[in-house]
Amino acid sequence: MEQELKHTCLHGLHCGLNAKMAPFAGYDMPIEYTGLDAEHAAVRTRAGLFDVSHMGEIYISGKDAVKFVDHIFTNYAAPMKPGQVLYGMMTYETGGTVDDLLVYRLGEESFLLVVNASNLEKDYAWIRDCADGFDVDIRDYSADCGQLALQGPDSEKVLKNVLGIDASGLSFYTFTVLDGNVIVSRTGYTGEDGFEIYADPGKIVQMWNELMEYGIQPCGLGCRDTLRFEAGLPLYGDELAEDITPIEAGLGMFVKLDKPGGFIGCEALAKQKAEGPHRKLIGLEIDSPATARHGFEVLDMDGATVGHITTGYNSLTLGTNIAMALVDARYAPLGSKLQVKIRRKLAPATVIKKRFYVPQYKK
Repeated sequence: MEQELKHTCLHGLHCGLNAKMAPFAGYDMPIEYTGLDAEHAAVRTRAGLFDVSHMGEIYISGKDAVKFVDHIFTNYAAPMKPGQVLYGMMTYETGGTVDDLLVYRLGEESFLLVVNASNLEKDYAWIRDCADGFDVDIRDYSADCGQLALQGPDSEKVLKNVLGIDASGLSFYTFTVLDGNVIVSRTGYTGEDGFEIYADPGKIVQMWNELMEYGIQPCGLGCRDTLRFEAGLPLYGDELAEDITPIEAGLGMFVKLDKPGGFIGCEALAKQKAEGPHRKLIGLEIDSPATARHGFEVLDMDGATVGHITTGYNSLTLGTNIAMALVDARYAPLGSKLQVKIRRKLAPATVIKKRFYVPQYKK
């Protein structure tokens, strides 16, 4: 029996805009409204608005909150000040990835963890299982929290002109808490300057309507994927997974192997880093009009399989056929020549930097 799809607080409004809807992470979510190209371009050149209320929000508080977050998180939370955000991963003892997430420090003994919607139940159970011996309170507030992502070079101006929120004082990966427990952070998943807003569902609906009346482009999950891919940002299930480590994915800068007390998976990741990973995530430029999709084989010039595509698109911003792939580390150096099997044909490919588009964040 198929499980009934969940709805975000904005679901009815998406349907009213005739959005193309599809299942994602157990939710009926908008994939596109006016078209992928237009929505992608709006974020790159002006501003676009996403409903990301399907994301998971887990609060951790208590006397041992700092120690516990550092126990489960690859980055280093203890030096954070309230108002700061960190990106990192949770990993298994094997070094494989539980999830990638954002950690917000709310207070001296309280944190907000924002996790992927597809992993919420797994993450929440795993976090609770890891809490033995720690004096912490762990709560899943996802059902009571909506989230908007306003992204693009005009987003700061729009935030002030439409919602009356002056975010000019926020630097990248910082946040503020407004009256009514509204969190506004200078974060995002598009490679552009932008903001993510957390509030109760009623407030989220109100903000969405005000932004729609102003004429902001609503954006679906389709362009969310093309935008994050161009900026070299990973998607769990593609570039990260239970059998793909942060070291293999090239995310070692978010793995603090020397932090006091380590973290779950630290030993395995330290060993992998010291020995060098057998696989690496790379960028590819592909000489083919056809797009390489997730799972397509990557081969060396002798025809032996050396890896697979994790994400591929004909870049809407760059106009080139590009992909990310997880391959044998011997084939990862820039300039290496490889082949991608697309519809039974072999397309020539060259290894390039996997950050295809230079992010335009406000530092």
